[in-house]
Amino acid sequence: MQASEVSRAVHAARSIAASLGLGADDAIVLHNSNKLTLRLLPCDVLARVAPKEHQVAQFEVDLGRRLAAAGGPVAALDPRVEPRVHERDGFTMTFWTYYESTPGERIPPADYAHALARLHAAMRDVGIPSPHFTDRVAEAQHLVAHHDLTPALADDDRDLLGGTLRDLRTELGEHGGSEQLLHGEPHPGNLLATPQGLLFVDLETCCRGPVEFDLAHAPAEVADHYPGVDHDVLRACRTLMLAMITAWRWDRDDEFPDGLRLGAEWLGQIRAQR
Repeated sequence: MQASEVSRAVHAARSIAASLGLGADDAIVLHNSNKLTLRLLPCDVLARVAPKEHQVAQFEVDLGRRLAAAGGPVAALDPRVEPRVHERDGFTMTFWTYYESTPGERIPPADYAHALARLHAAMRDVGIPSPHFTDRVAEAQHLVAHHDLTPALADDDRDLLGGTLRDLRTELGEHGGSEQLLHGEPHPGNLLATPQGLLFVDLETCCRGPVEFDLAHAPAEVADHYPGVDHDVLRACRTLMLAMITAWRWDRDDEFPDGLRLGAEWLGQIRAQR
C-alpha cells in the first residue's frame, strides 16, 4: 500500500478493534504489500487489512477455521472476536492470533517437510472451492502478454518468460498426476517457528494442484524429507514458480523492494535452465 493508504488502513483497523473491545492504542506495521499486516497493542492481535476491492478475506477466514478444526498447523483466528470479515472506510480486515517468532530463523528441512505434510493432510479433509494453480499461472501470462502492464520488460525477455510459462503450464497440465488443495506459497516467510510449533500463515493464495507446486516454494532440501515426491514434476514446478514471481516483479505496479533487479536476476536463471 502507498503511505497515504497505510495511514487510513491503520486508523480503520484500530477503530474496528476498539469497537470490538480490543485495546489498540498502537499499531506496528509488520508487512506491507497488497495487504497490510499489523500488530495491534496492547491487545496483541494481528490484523490483516486490505482494500475492499482486492480482498479475499472471507475465503481465508473460512479456510483457516476449517484447517484448524482438522488439526492443520495454521495460525488461528483471534478467539476474542467473532471469526468474520470486518469493513470500515473502504478496507476489509480480519483479526488473528499474534505469535512470537524469530524472524530469519532457519527451520530444519525435516521439520519443514513434516509441517507441510501435516498441512496437506488437513487440506485433503477440507472441502472448500478454490482456484486451480494454473489460474495463477494465467495471471502471470496476462502480465507478460500486455506491454502496458510490464513496460520495462524487453522483447527478448518477454518472449522467454511467456514461452516458459506457456510450456510448463502445458507440461504440468498434461501430467495427469494427483492434485489436492495447496497452500500456494508455503515459502519460509509464511512459516512461523512459534512456542506452539511450526505454523503456516497467509492462506489467501490457496489453490488446487500437485503437492510439488507447494514444495517448489520451500527450500530445496525440504523435498528430500517429503514422502512420494515426483522429482520431474518438482523440477518443472520450480521453474514455473520462478517464472511466475519474475513476471510479478516486472509488473508496473509492483512495490516489492528492489523488484526490477530481482526480476533481471531471475530472468538470467530461467535462461540458464531453458
